Amino acid sequence: MQTYSPSVLSTRILPRHGVITATLVIGFALLTAAAAQVRVPLPFTPVPVTGQTFAVLLTGAALGSRAGAASQGLYILLGLGGLPFFSGGNGGWDYATGPTLGYLIGFVVAAAAVGYLAERKQDRTAATALPAFLAGTVVIYLFGVTWLMISLQTDLTDALVKGLVPFVVGDLLKVALAGTLLPAVWKLAGER
Repeated sequence: MQTYSPSVLSTRILPRHGVITATLVIGFALLTAAAAQVRVPLPFTPVPVTGQTFAVLLTGAALGSRAGAASQGLYILLGLGGLPFFSGGNGGWDYATGPTLGYLIGFVVAAAAVGYLAERKQDRTAATALPAFLAGTVVIYLFGVTWLMISLQTDLTDALVKGLVPFVVGDLLKVALAGTLLPAVWKLAGER
């Protein structure tokens, strides 16, 4: 029986070591917090345009499923603890459990999903990376729009208008950027 040993970008560049992995988990949580501050509020929805989804995709691909999910979980925990890590410098329980809670939970699941696909070399070429990152984005939307519908006590159509439609073009650009960036970094690292 052949054993499975996942190889993601972080393990290609740096040796696998507990301290290094922990540092990367923290670093990518901080990257997500920084990306949350790139924010464009929209007047008709409580969900702003942010850079978080791009950071989530990169986290999963660079760290793999477990460390990627751990990084996003840490990001949420630090924000829940009151650090100004969420969009617009917000933090704390009230903000985290508001209309955007589903997106936050989706970040953890999406990082795990993208990481799982990266562990299976789906981030090595644009042809495989683009669908992997698109899948991660869909996961974020599934959790985000579902919770938005519950939180706002509205129907699916309204939740889609407020939580998906205004973000599709921007998120497709993030998918395209991540889907070309990761294969390029892999090429620089000497592997395809």
